Formats: sequence, structure tokens, C-alpha cells
Amino acid sequence: LLPQGKVSNEEAGEGEVLLSNQPRKREPSFLRALLTTFGPYFLIGSFYKLIQDLLSFVNPQLLSILIQFVSNRSAPAWWGFLVAGLMFGCSIIQTLILHQHFQYVFVTGIRLRAGITGVIYRKALVITNSAKRSSTLGEIVNLMSVDAQRFTDLVNFLNMLWSAPMQIILAIYFLWQNLGPSVLAGVALMILLIPLNGAIAMKTRAFQVEQMGYKDSRIKLMSEILSGIKVLKLYAWELSFSQMIEKIRQGELQVLRKMAFLNAVSTFTWFSAPFLVSLITFAVYVSVDDKNILDAQKAFVSLSLFNILKFPLNALPQVISILTQTSVSLKRIQHFLNHEELDPQCVETKTISPGPIGFFSAHASQLTLDSWFSLLPTSLNLQVPKGSLVAIVGPVGCGKTSLISALLGEMEKLEGKVAVKGSVAYVPQQAWIQNATLQDNVLFGQPMDQKRYQGILEACALLTDLDVLPGGDQTEIGEKGINLSGGQRQRVSLARAVYSDADIFLLDDPLSAVDSHVAKHIFDHVIGPGGVLGGKTRILVTHGVSFLSQADLIIVLGDGRVSEAGSFSALLQQEGAFAEFLRNYVPDDDNFQEEDSATVLPNEEILLMEDTLSNHTDLTDNEPVTNEVRKQFMRQLSTLSSEGEGPGRPSTRRRVGPVEKKKTLESAVTRGELIQAETAEMGTVKLSVFWAYAKAVGLCISVTVCFLYTCQSAAAIGANIWLSDWTNEPVINGTQSNTSLRLGVYAALGILQGIFVMMSSFTLAIGGIQAARTLHNNLLANKMHSPQFFYDTTPSGRILNRFSKDIYVIDEVIPPTILMLLGTFFNSASTLVVIMSSTPLFVVVILPLAGLYIFVQRFYAATSRQLKRLESVSRSPIYSHFSETVTGASVIRAYRRSQDFMAISDAKVDANQKSCYPNIISNRWLGIRVEFVGNCVVFFAALFAVIGRQSLNPGLVGLSVSYALQVTLSLNWMVRMASDLENNIVAVERVREYSETKTEAPWVIEGSRPPPDWPHQGEVEFVNYSVRYREGLELVLKNLSLRVKGGEKVGIVGRTGAGKSSMTLCLFRILEAAQGEILIDGVNIASIGLHDLRSMLTIIPQDPVLFSGTLRMNLDPFGKYSDEEMWQALELSSLHKFVGSQPQGLDFECSEGGENLSVGQRQLVCLARALLRKSRILVLDEATAAIDLETDGLIQATIRSQFEGCTVLTIAHRLNTIMDYTRVLVLDKGTIAEFDSPTNLIMARGIFYGMAKDAGLA
Repeated sequence: LLPQGKVSNEEAGEGEVLLSNQPRKREPSFLRALLTTFGPYFLIGSFYKLIQDLLSFVNPQLLSILIQFVSNRSAPAWWGFLVAGLMFGCSIIQTLILHQHFQYVFVTGIRLRAGITGVIYRKALVITNSAKRSSTLGEIVNLMSVDAQRFTDLVNFLNMLWSAPMQIILAIYFLWQNLGPSVLAGVALMILLIPLNGAIAMKTRAFQVEQMGYKDSRIKLMSEILSGIKVLKLYAWELSFSQMIEKIRQGELQVLRKMAFLNAVSTFTWFSAPFLVSLITFAVYVSVDDKNILDAQKAFVSLSLFNILKFPLNALPQVISILTQTSVSLKRIQHFLNHEELDPQCVETKTISPGPIGFFSAHASQLTLDSWFSLLPTSLNLQVPKGSLVAIVGPVGCGKTSLISALLGEMEKLEGKVAVKGSVAYVPQQAWIQNATLQDNVLFGQPMDQKRYQGILEACALLTDLDVLPGGDQTEIGEKGINLSGGQRQRVSLARAVYSDADIFLLDDPLSAVDSHVAKHIFDHVIGPGGVLGGKTRILVTHGVSFLSQADLIIVLGDGRVSEAGSFSALLQQEGAFAEFLRNYVPDDDNFQEEDSATVLPNEEILLMEDTLSNHTDLTDNEPVTNEVRKQFMRQLSTLSSEGEGPGRPSTRRRVGPVEKKKTLESAVTRGELIQAETAEMGTVKLSVFWAYAKAVGLCISVTVCFLYTCQSAAAIGANIWLSDWTNEPVINGTQSNTSLRLGVYAALGILQGIFVMMSSFTLAIGGIQAARTLHNNLLANKMHSPQFFYDTTPSGRILNRFSKDIYVIDEVIPPTILMLLGTFFNSASTLVVIMSSTPLFVVVILPLAGLYIFVQRFYAATSRQLKRLESVSRSPIYSHFSETVTGASVIRAYRRSQDFMAISDAKVDANQKSCYPNIISNRWLGIRVEFVGNCVVFFAALFAVIGRQSLNPGLVGLSVSYALQVTLSLNWMVRMASDLENNIVAVERVREYSETKTEAPWVIEGSRPPPDWPHQGEVEFVNYSVRYREGLELVLKNLSLRVKGGEKVGIVGRTGAGKSSMTLCLFRILEAAQGEILIDGVNIASIGLHDLRSMLTIIPQDPVLFSGTLRMNLDPFGKYSDEEMWQALELSSLHKFVGSQPQGLDFECSEGGENLSVGQRQLVCLARALLRKSRILVLDEATAAIDLETDGLIQATIRSQFEGCTVLTIAHRLNTIMDYTRVLVLDKGTIAEFDSPTNLIMARGIFYGMAKDAGLA
């Protein structure tokens, strides 16, 4: 290890290496690294900016010469033409230089982003786990997306820091020359307006933060609703959750409205400032001294200078606020890059004599995720011989996973040493699956060897899954392995390890997620002495007792220490902790003989149903084992089927009937893609979308806004014409008459203009909020009423996108865009009106210029829209790959693939840059073309003024040319706003698309509501009932007819895919009948509203879903029950002790998805919900492997005692739970195979008998 205090070069992040090689005490500075790397290129751009700023002051001087020329009738004509030509030339040079500057600046921006992204990515691969915990995954991804983007935004403005003050000083200098000291009055006002704008900006920021808070909580709740939508439907809870969303949304719109008020005020100051400044300056100028005469030259040259001043004054506060934001980002990135890194020397890889792995009194400290011991494993001494199978066992939280992490070098080593010889393959406890094809996940960058690959798939029991997955091993697996079941993920992860053919295998509990018979298959074919990994060194963390007898060495951990170690037989004789552990779980040590054959039942097409239990059943009496332990052991091992079959989630371990297969195929059968690609609209946006938005805003508001804008333009033109008239007033002995009247009217017109602006921006904001409310409410209402199959075929991210991104665009992007668009449009229009009225000849050139302009606009809009789409499509893979890398960092490091992953990330960034760069270039292309049109307007206005100077007075020339000089900016913005609006209005279309999808039946049908105490008996009858998952798929249940009497307990069993879960979904009308009907107490359930039906039935679903919020809300979102009733329910579901021990009691906050409760506790919360509802019919979809035996026993006992008189339908995976039920229904391929009492069925020796025999119950 390096001496303390010195920083090795690898550790110092890339930035420091760029700067110096000798080690330093100081923290490496990220800013210096950035400046060194990107500074020089950026400075070239700054140089261009300097020239452009200086050139912008030439045109006002030329205007002053032009006005002199018009008022001096004797000047030669060429003089005028020369001035007009110079004006044009100067503008063109300015345009070219400005865009050069932009080019350099924006390219610096995207380079910066790429660089920062790369540094963060590389750092994320080497930070320690404690560092990773100090910032969540979301925060790290944010560094890459938000903070890196901030730098890009800042670069565009950075030059304003010196350019704005310089422009302001120059403008004041020229104004002083023109008007003398009176200028100071105007400048004083400008300076006064800066703090006002600053205050408004601060306030707006505060509101934005508040609004972000609302938005975050709304999106968070929405994403939970989408992930638990099935549960909401089953419990009929949609109403209470949509009210919660609406309440948050109400607050959000409240804040938006306040922001709109502020915006209206700031728009008012923005628009009126230049006018007020010129008004005050002129007023002071004429009233200081009667001899001061306001002639055309002074007035209009000053106006054009004031217009130049407008931009830097407004830009300064903006730049400062962006600077502060970026400095925060800089600190955050700097902090992240300074995190501690894993010490590559922590695990020695040199040879050690006895075997490939050794811990020599190693102390490794690190808080593992689920424990609070500061030292884990505290001190260990162990050596593992080469080629042995070591099993590590011990209670939860005793440091088994930490031991594996220490071997991988993921822990901080306090003392001692750890040595590992050879390459390592690692299977983490939570399988890490990449978003790639299944084959890529297994190969993991290794070359393909077909024969070995097939062998490994078979050994890991993956072949059967490939039959089910729509595209075989080319099936694309969603992020985090979303379309695989837990067991499948674990097996893919194991296959990856086996394929890597390493020397040492670290297996962290790979058998927990799979069923017992699959676990046995995997142990025999992969991990065990006869498996693929036979001769390798294997370290296996396990909870499964049955495999321990085959391990060469068993290490028992307790509280981070090795409490015992030795072979199986040796440990049994020691009578220590291990023997105790075994006795709790295993009735008899004769059980551990290796079974010879896998009995495969030929008639059922089961591949993997090993006869796991046949020889565990004849228990001898030499151990005083209570019946209870025996029952639990049976239950653990008789897991019959893997996981409930639900649409869209193929999670089967065995060959599956055609139905299940068909279900998951849906549309993309051939390609193996789970989800239909999202449609990106091509081409232009339909007018109907604009119309829809106008309707949502309200037609009368839309008309009002346009009317107000027209008034505002009229007032502005009026004020300037009045000014030009004033400057032409004859001078009588050194003074002009009635100045006060002139000033008064000028002021009135100007202020009127400001008021109109404010009113229009306010009206528009109100309209925008109105539209946002309407569109969101329609979307929410529709989504709450969407049938379940919509959610099965649509990824929740896509729906969530509508609620976050698209609603955000409708809330905050579209209204200001429309405001700017209307402003620039009326501005440009009034310019043309003024020029035409003063020089009518101008009409001739208007048409060709307009033609050119519109062509450029259309061309740009189409290109830019597709480029933006490409850019956003290529951007998200960067972040999703990054978040995948952060979650799988330990796996990537274990397989030593960090370099490959950096290359993948860089390739993704490059792909994104490829679409960013054309986007920048397209903006430059547009800028030059549009500004050329603007420059032509200036040229022709000046040219026609020269040609018609006989009929013109200097006032009119000044008016028309000074107007022309500002038109360029308006034209430029108008194109951009128009294409922005087109890009963003798509959000309205997307939201509407999801507000008009098909809905399920009404929640309440007023005419036919069931009687209040229905169902009274709880009798359920299926009459010729058939059902399919979706249109065009085969029937899942075919012509079921059966009758369950009130109070009966019926178990439903069948192989995976037989339609067990479908039956319960039909009761709740999640699936609607294809034919036939279901009667409950004689009422046809199809004739009543969904809520009336669902709120009268109770289900305990397979996977317990909790929502973030209080426990009280999770039990009773409508607030129907008293606290007493809730405590009673908790008492019965044995959660009383846990909840009572929490300081908040019922207001205990559950985290998202109930993460802060164990799975067992979550299951008990679901039981408590059922107990609260106390309905006559209870459906129990039995949980599979996740639940521990204790909890399972509790739930069964509670149901037996509490739901005595109720009808109970149980979908059983473990037969022993239903052996005492009244009747058992055996389903086979969607039809009733057998239906009778368990004893009779066993006598009948049919399918049920076969299943019971497998489970050792017959």
C-alpha cells in the first residue's frame, strides 16, 4: 500500500493526471482539469465574440450618417448608396463572425459533456461501496445527465461575463456623445431595473423548487400506482389513489399560477424597460434646456443604441444565475470524483502454497447493505484448497455475503491479507442482468462456442425457458431482467459464471431464487462434485440444507467470525451451532444420501420435477422431531410450481402448454421483443393537434390573446410614429414648441403598450394552466379506467413518461413558447408595416424575402425535429447503461471487464454526439440564412430611403431604418419558436393518445347495484365459462361449469399454465368473459359495476404490494375503519408486536414498495388488509418461494380461524396446505380435470394423486 497522504495517479481521477505527475497533498481540482483541457479551444470563440461586439456599434453610426444625408438635400446621391451598401456589408460580416463564435462555443459544450460523462463513468467503476452508499443511484445518474448538461448550458453564456459589461460601457459612451449627461437618467433607470429582475428571478427559482417537489412526489406516487395497478384494481382502490394524485396536482398548478403572475410582471419590465429608458432620457434632455432640440438624428440613433443595450442588461442576471447553478454542479462532481476508490492491491493475486484462496487474519470492515455491524467479517483465518467445494452457512446477517465481497476486493481491508489465485467468476445474490439478449448475458463478452454454450444452458436448466421465451436465446431482456422471473435471472447469472470458465467460482446463494427441484438439478449438473464445475474451486453461500453433505468443507459463520469449520460428518459430531442449525431444519441425517435417478414422469411433460422428496418421507424415530418441524420441512420442499402464471411474464421452469406460450408472444413473435416499439410520429404535426390545444386552453381566451397582441403592436407603432413626427417639428428661434404635449402622448402610448403586454401574457398563462389541468385530468381518469391487459402490454416507463415529461412540457414549455412566438411574430409584422408605410416601394421586395424566409423555416423545422428526436433517442441509452453499470459494478470488476464497459459507454456517448453535432450545425445554417433575410430588410429600407429622399423627411427615414435594424433578432427567434412549438406540441398529441385508449367497464352502474349485504352466502357458480387474456389469443379457460357452496374451502391446483390464476382474475373481472357467466349468490357479476364487485371480494395476492406512505394508508386508503379495528387486524396477523414497537405506530412510514419491511412482513400486511375487509369470499393466491415457513404457517392458521364461515378459494402451490379443504379442483389446460374432496381424489389415483405422491403426501 502507498504511504498515507500520497495519492496514487490511478486514484486521482483523470483530471489530475492531465495536470501533473508528481503526487500532491492538495485535492485534485476538477475545474483546473477542465480549463486545461477545453480552455484554448473556447478562447478562439471568445475572440470572435469580441469582434462581433465591436461591429454591432457601427450600424447606429451609419444610421446617423444616413439621416444627415436625407436632411441635407445637396449631398450627392452616391453618398447615400454607399451608406446603404456599408450597412448591408457590416451586417453580413457581423452575422458570419457571430456564427463562428457560436460554433466554437457549442462544440466546446458538447466536448465538455462527453468528457465529464467519461470521467464520471470511469470513476463509478472503481468507487468503494461505502462511497456508493453516500450517494444513491439516482444521484449518480443525475451527475451525468443534469450536472454535465449544466456545463454545456453555461458555456453558451460564459462569454457574456466580459462581453455584457463591455457592450454596456460602449453604448453609454456613444449615447453620451449624442445626448450628453441626460443619458445618465436612462442608465440609472436601467440599473434600478436589474435588482427588480433579480428579485423576480429569485422568487421564480423558489417557486420552481417548490413545484419540483410537487412534481417529484406526483411522479413517485404515479410510478408506484403503475407498478401496483393490478392490486389497486383487485382491491378497488383506484379512486382513493387518483384523489391523492389530484391533490398533489392541485398544489402544483397553484404554484404554476403564482409563477405565471411573476412571469407576466417580468415580461412587462422586459418589454417596457427600453421604452421607459428612452422616454426618461428624452424627457430629461428636452426639459433641462430649451435649446436642446430632439431631431431625427438624435432620437433614432439613441433608440437603436438603447436597443443594443437591452440584450446585455437582460443577459447579465441570467448568466449569474447559471454560474451559481454550475458551481453547485461542479462541487457535486468534484465531490464524487474525490470519493475513495477500491484498492486494487487489497487482494493479492500472487501464488500461495496450499491453495488458491486464503484469508490470513483478515479484518475487513464495511457496512454491508443490510446490517449495522461496523466490522464484518471481523477476523477470519481460513484457507481453501484448490478444486474443493466450500459451503458457507450461517444465520441472516452474519457476514456470508461480506466474505464473498472481501474475496472480490470490494471491502476495505483493515489488516491481514487476502489472496486469491487465478481468475474469478461471481454470482451475486441478486442476479445482475444486462439489457441485452439472453445469449449476450451468458457470453458476457466471451467468444461463442456453440457446443459448450448449449451444454451450459442445459446444465443451468435454461433450455425449457428458451422454449417459452418468444425469441429463444435471442430474446431481448428488459432493464434489470424485467421480463424474466427471479429464478430465470438467477440461472442466467449462473450460466454466465460457468461460461466464463474461470478458476474460482464465488456463488452467493444462487439456489435461493429457484424452486427446490430446479435447485437440485443445478446442484447435480453444475455446482456439485459431478457437475460442470467439478474440478474447480467453488465457494458456495447457501441456505439449502440438502446439499451440505456433498461439500468438502463447511464454514459456519456467526457474527462475522468463523464459529466452526470442517466436513459435514465432523461438524455433526461436534454438536455445536451447526448441528443445532441442522436439527432445526432437517428431521434426520439419513436424508443426505445422494439420489441416483431423476424420476421423470413420462405422461406429464415435466422435465425437471425430480422426485425430490421420496426418500425424505420415511422418517425414522431416532430423532425426537416434532410433527411441526416435519410439516415445515415438507412444505419447504414440496414447492410445486414456480410462480403464478400471469400474462406477459413467462416464468416457467417446465414445458408449457400452448396457451402460456401464446400469451407471451402477442405481436412481436418473431423478433423476441417483449414490447412493441413506441411510435415516433414522423413528418409535420397535424393541425388537429394545435386545434385540440386551443380548445383545451379555451377558444375565447385564445382569441383574447391575439386581440391583445394586436393592440400592443398598434400602440408601439403609434408611439414611434408620434416620435418621428415630433422630431420633424420645425425649430423656431432655437426651441421647439409644445414639448410637454409631445412627451405626454409619447408616454401614454408607451405605457399602454406595456399594459397590453402584461395582460396578454397573463391571459395566456391562465389559459395554459387551464389546458394543463384538463389534459392531465383526462389522462389520469383514462389510465385509472384502463383494463389490466393495457398495462401488461405497455411498459410502465412509457406511461410514466406521459405523466412526467409530456405533462411537464404542457405545463411549462408550451405557454412561454407561444408567448415568445406571438411576440416575435407581431414584432416582425409591425416592422414591415412601418417600413411599407414610410417607403411604399418596399412592397416589391417583401414577397421574394418572405418566400426565402418561409422556405428556410420549413426546411429547418423538418430537419431539426428529426435531429432532436435522434438526439433524445440516443441519449437515454447512455444513462440506462450507466445505471446498469453502477448496479453491476461488482460483477463487472469480478469478471475484469471494466475496460470493455468503458468502451461500450464511450461508444454510446459517441453515438449521441453524432446527433448533437448536426443539430448544432443545423442551427448555424438557419442563423446565417435568416439573418441574411434580416440584413436584406435593412439594406432595402436604407436603399429606398435614399432613392425616395425627395419625398421623405428625416423622421420617417430614422423610423423605418431603426425598425429594420431590430428585425433580424425577431425573425431569428420566430423561426426557432415556431419549430420549438412544433416539437413540443407533440406532447399534447401523446397525452391525448393515452387519454383515449379503451377503458374497462364502469365502476358503478347506478341502475343495477347489488343489495348492501351481498354476498350473503358466498356461493360462487361458473356457468359454461370461457375466457381469454386478450383479443385474438386462445381461450385460457374452456367451458368451466362448477358450483362452490357458501362457506366451502376449495383448493385449486394444476400444473403451471393450467389457468389457476386466470380463474381468480375472472372472479374480479380483471378478465372479462368470452362466453358464459359467473354468479355470486345468484347475481351475474357482469351486470354490476366493477367497484361494487371488487370491494365485496377479498384477495391475498401472490406478491405483496405496498405503497409508500403510512401503514394506515396501506391498510385502509379510504379511511373507513377505526384504529381499534386496525389494531385488531394487526393483532390477528401477528404484526402487532412489530407495529407496536415502532414509535409512530400506525403512522409508520413504509418506503417505496415496502422496502423497509421484510417480504414476510409485507405478506402479513396483505393478510391484515383481508382481515379488515372481512368479506364472505376470500381468494388466496398462495405465495411461492419468497415466504419463510414461519410466516406461511401464521397465514394458514389465521385464515383457518378467522375466515371460518367464509368461502375460501386457494390457489395452492404446496399441497399440504389444502389437504384438509372441503374439495380440490384440479385444472388441466383450462378445463376441469377432477373436482372432489382430497381423500376421494387420492383414492381415484388421477392427476391429483400423482401430484400428492410427488410431494410425498400420498
